[in-house]
Amino acid sequence: MHAITVNGLSKYYAVPEREAGLRAAARSLVKRQTRTVKAVEAISFNVEPGEVVGFLGPNGAGKTTTLKMLSGLLYPTEGTAEVLGHIPHRRERSFLREITLVMGQRNQLIWDIPMIDSLERNRAVYRISRGDYRETLDELTELLELEPLLPKPVRNLSLGERMKCEIAAALLHRPKVLFLDEPTIGLDVTMQRRIRSFIEDYNRAHGATVLLTSHYMADVEALCKRVVVIHHGRILFDGALDDLVTRFSPHKTIDVELETENADLSPYGEVVEAAGLRYSLRVPKEATPQVTARILGDLPVLDLTVEDPPIEEVIEQVFSVETPDDGLSDPRQS
Repeated sequence: MHAITVNGLSKYYAVPEREAGLRAAARSLVKRQTRTVKAVEAISFNVEPGEVVGFLGPNGAGKTTTLKMLSGLLYPTEGTAEVLGHIPHRRERSFLREITLVMGQRNQLIWDIPMIDSLERNRAVYRISRGDYRETLDELTELLELEPLLPKPVRNLSLGERMKCEIAAALLHRPKVLFLDEPTIGLDVTMQRRIRSFIEDYNRAHGATVLLTSHYMADVEALCKRVVVIHHGRILFDGALDDLVTRFSPHKTIDVELETENADLSPYGEVVEAAGLRYSLRVPKEATPQVTARILGDLPVLDLTVEDPPIEEVIEQVFSVETPDDGLSDPRQS
């Protein structure tokens, strides 16, 4: 059985709108004009138990709306969704005990009381036994380095400290499915790395299923072998992260260090950077072996590396595709 099953899921909103002016305002009191906004439109995909999937898209693509439907906070307009065999919008107690939703820009902790009291409240809400609570709290405290934070009021925590505490509170009941919406947003590089490492460890230790949205491609590259790309509420791509690079990036980057400066490398490809003895070239993927051989044969090379383009560039290329009707999407419905 799939951990998450999404079939034709849609969410539409009726948004009021009117022209400027007093006359239009008065007219809207009698007959309000609305337009339909399709936040999510007929998306389908499955996630297997224990899988970590990146759910990517620009702002307004429908990522957060989808996570809210899968966690039961929003009722879908059309289509169906199941999480661990449950219908999310029914909000059954057995369902809520098995999932969690972490939103980087939302606060679930009580602002004016110590962090440890917020955790104690969650223990009572989820009816966690004292023994399980202590065991899980000790594990989270060690992995996230929470010891000095537990007695502090939440309002006195830095953003990075609060984010660690938010994750601890969300995982206190050991959920089987994690919906993570920008869990590292606003954090410094070191803290982002710690959060990524913790998510990876939790997934490995508990076999948890993770659906992750993030604007930080380092999160996706570190955690996700598979990605689903959504744009304008529709899925553009569903597959392996490596396949995303292969399908949407026709170029490779050759970084070369020479013995001499001011060399002309334009005959070998597009020069995108030249600094001292180091040069970066963008060349067509299929021509990379030949170009590399020519550079090594023609020039005094000290060092040479060939790399795929940064994942950020690949994602931008995907976003330039407006519709999924050209054979680009590959939703997994089996």
